[in-house]
Amino acid sequence: MTALLEAIAIAQGLAAVLYTVCQAGLLLYASHRWPMLLAGSHSAPALPAWWPAGQEPRVLVQLPVRDEPAVVARLVQAVAALDWPYDRLHVQLLDDSGAGAAEVGAHAVATARARGIAIEHVQRAHAHGFKAGALAHGLELCDAEFVAVFDADFVPPSDFLRRMMPHFAAPGVGLAQARWGHLNRDANALTRAQAVMLDAHLLIEHPWRQRTGRFFNFNGTAGIWRRAAIAAAGGWSHDTLTEDLDLSYRAQLAGWRFVFDPTVVVPAELPAEMSAFRSQQYRWAKGALQTARKLLPHILGATLPWRVRAEAVVHLTANAGYPLLLVLALLLAPVLFAARTLPLPWLVALQLAVVAGGTLPIVLFLAHGQHLAGRRGFAVVADVGAALLLYAGLSWHLAGAVVAGLRGPTGEFVRTPKSGMLEQPSRGDRFAPRNQPARRLGPPRAAGAAELALAIGFTLLAVVAVAGGRPAGAPFLFALAGGLTWVGVATRTCASDAAAS
Repeated sequence: MTALLEAIAIAQGLAAVLYTVCQAGLLLYASHRWPMLLAGSHSAPALPAWWPAGQEPRVLVQLPVRDEPAVVARLVQAVAALDWPYDRLHVQLLDDSGAGAAEVGAHAVATARARGIAIEHVQRAHAHGFKAGALAHGLELCDAEFVAVFDADFVPPSDFLRRMMPHFAAPGVGLAQARWGHLNRDANALTRAQAVMLDAHLLIEHPWRQRTGRFFNFNGTAGIWRRAAIAAAGGWSHDTLTEDLDLSYRAQLAGWRFVFDPTVVVPAELPAEMSAFRSQQYRWAKGALQTARKLLPHILGATLPWRVRAEAVVHLTANAGYPLLLVLALLLAPVLFAARTLPLPWLVALQLAVVAGGTLPIVLFLAHGQHLAGRRGFAVVADVGAALLLYAGLSWHLAGAVVAGLRGPTGEFVRTPKSGMLEQPSRGDRFAPRNQPARRLGPPRAAGAAELALAIGFTLLAVVAVAGGRPAGAPFLFALAGGLTWVGVATRTCASDAAAS
């Protein structure tokens, strides 16, 4: 019996140590937001054209698509309306779709060509390399000096090139990135939470990275590359699932400078179903860790200021916060019921202080992003709260993505399905595609079950902790259970609807 008690005490001690390590890791990633918040806001100034009148540089616009018939015609129509001389503009619809969707793309291309647009419908015999492979193949077919990229669900404004191209007046600028807008921000709680996350990322983080000389990444769309920067970085590569992040870091390591312009907004569609959103986030999280594996040795060995290299480590590994959060919650059981070393009021105060230290910078980061986006009132509180729950609810799914990103093969590039949602919808709209049947991404039938099981377990643990006079960790556990329940139920609903259709 004595040996058993000693073993239990040792196990509880190890759990407490690991729990502290997880808390320290989460505090580190959360505190990463403070310098961004304290740096102030910034808007890129309007710049004059640097080219002689009537001598605009040649621009290639690449539109990588695959089985996205609901949005491809809208995309091609928007690009065909870009304000740029027709003889200096070349458009490629890089279409890796199957026969049915490719027919929709071919019709959109024919319509644009009839208007005098120089546009190609590029189809490959084999979709090798996913999106990166398509972009690289397109570059072989055109030698334009500048390359703009738009994903299928984006709708660039007609003045996009006129406003973005002046950023290349400095020969060292390799990329100009515009800001994402949201066509369907108010579709549901999920789209509002995503908008909160993206607004903070684009309106706070990107400008801070630009001003302080940190690495920042091309967002995969709504940006323009100088072709020389792509070549200097070694070209597009498909050995990670985040080809945009990978190329961005390689180009900046090669000495190119990036520019972000928050005043140029390109609206796009947010995933309105949990299954599509989970798929997108899994790809981004796994790809970021793959990029970290690939590039961190080069970054740490580069002749850059130590603060730039250190921040790059945090940036590329930020998704490690998801498994840390999950492990922290799982360790609460042995930690909560270990022998007390401090009085209960001190334990509660300490736990609240740690939670506040890890949560406050994230709350302020998200809320300030909404302020910069022009959002006001109680809706901001509700949307920020939804974003926090969504962060928590993704912990199980994205912990798996982090593990997969640290080992194993690249994996398949799974595109996020698009529905062609109406711009500025009225309340109550179903957001169905124009003239297209609703398309669902069918997750496995068991998808969401793990989240629901964890939610039940964490809820029971919180109730037992409160009943046992150890309430310090209960708020955290209830919040985590709430997020996991949201993600689990929404995912199960998607799976059931997909099976029934």
